[in-house]
Amino acid sequence: MSSIAETMARDHQGCDEVFANAEQAAADQDWPALEKQYGIFLNRMKRHFAMEEEVLFPAFEHETGTTSGPTEMMRHEHQEMRGLFDQMQAAIAAGDADEYLGLSETLLVMMQQHNRKEEEILYRMMDQALASEAASLLARFDEVAA
Repeated sequence: MSSIAETMARDHQGCDEVFANAEQAAADQDWPALEKQYGIFLNRMKRHFAMEEEVLFPAFEHETGTTSGPTEMMRHEHQEMRGLFDQMQAAIAAGDADEYLGLSETLLVMMQQHNRKEEEILYRMMDQALASEAASLLARFDEVAA
């Protein structure tokens, strides 16, 4: 059985791969490919955030009795990324590859820092605090919609 940390790190990698595909399409100004890849990326990120915000964070907060701290910070960072997603969507709609690429560079740095905090700290804390219910929590991911 995979741990929370392993499962979520794999999901980060999948999101990163699609993000790179979208970035390459933008650099090539291949608008149909960019729209497709960005759409896939956006859906994967929305689902990833939902897996955390609807399943993992509430379980962790319930188990530890704290709603401030790492989960609060991750939610805040998710909101910041959602703002960038909207701006990137607008750049695609406007056919502005330079704007898209500038925003994607900002998002890339933000995602790298965010993922590092989750993978090196939060997910490990979750694996310890939620060990007895990890399998049932991971199974609930199948019910999460983007």
